[in-house]
Amino acid sequence: MTNTSFRPSGGPDLSLLGPPTRRARLLIVDDQPINIQVLYQVFASEYQVMVATSGQQALDMCRDKNPDLILLDVQMPGMNGYEVCRQIKADPMLRDLPVIFVTVHSDAKEETFGLELGAVDYIAKPFNPAVVRARVKAHLQLKLQGDLLRHLSFIDGLTGVYNRRYFDECCEQEFQRAMRNANEIGLLIIDVDFFKRYNDHYGHLAGDEALRQVAAILNMQLKRPGDFVSRFGGEEFACVLPETDLEGARGLAQDVLDAVRMAHIAHAYSDVGPFLTVSVGCAVMRPQTGRAAAELISAADEQLYLAKSKGRGCVSCVQL
Repeated sequence: MTNTSFRPSGGPDLSLLGPPTRRARLLIVDDQPINIQVLYQVFASEYQVMVATSGQQALDMCRDKNPDLILLDVQMPGMNGYEVCRQIKADPMLRDLPVIFVTVHSDAKEETFGLELGAVDYIAKPFNPAVVRARVKAHLQLKLQGDLLRHLSFIDGLTGVYNRRYFDECCEQEFQRAMRNANEIGLLIIDVDFFKRYNDHYGHLAGDEALRQVAAILNMQLKRPGDFVSRFGGEEFACVLPETDLEGARGLAQDVLDAVRMAHIAHAYSDVGPFLTVSVGCAVMRPQTGRAAAELISAADEQLYLAKSKGRGCVSCVQL
């Protein structure tokens, strides 16, 4: 299991609620080194600056590096800035990325066209560095506010981990990333054993508290920023594990199993033992063209069924 950071995960990114924990990432896209140098000097002291010199390189970096804002030249060989912006806004995973055109074109027609494509601002060269810094700062603040609202919409109200909507979007995103990079991706689906009996005996308020405890335990087992846990439905949870092989996924599944058991949450009506336990279905795949994230999910769900058929409180894994 390798340790590669994708974005703040493994549970809600509470840093959004307080001071920033990292410098914002700016992506400068221009085919002229002198223009890149000028913009780099303007922003390097305050932000993490990345550079792309072509439209395709810019799109690849947007998908793999998650910039917070892109400063985009219009006139570039091959794919121009307008086409880059069009593709960014057409991609569900990128469409919220703020795009600022920085270009020698200053007439109203060009500016209108850029804004209609979805850019948030249009800056003509030559520019005043202080003005550009102020505009970038303002748009980053707006993005932070938007990110916070989107973040809150992705949180499960009961357990505090990510919800099913987040899982659906980000599992697909990580699946596509794994396909592009020829990496493996793992998925765990976790079910609380005999949870209906738990609710019937202890009451629904106690059941809610048990789910919160299980969610917290799952979060504690995820050590890498790229891994995340979400509530999958009812008493089920899912853990997405980018860049994880079968050995790593199986090890984490066993850690989850042991940690829940060792929490000693009393469950008098379980057939597994005196304490609350979970069953875990685990699937690992190296995505290829023609395969879909739904296949990985279905395989993990089938393994969960097998784990439950073996008596529950155990792990079942498959390599696809």
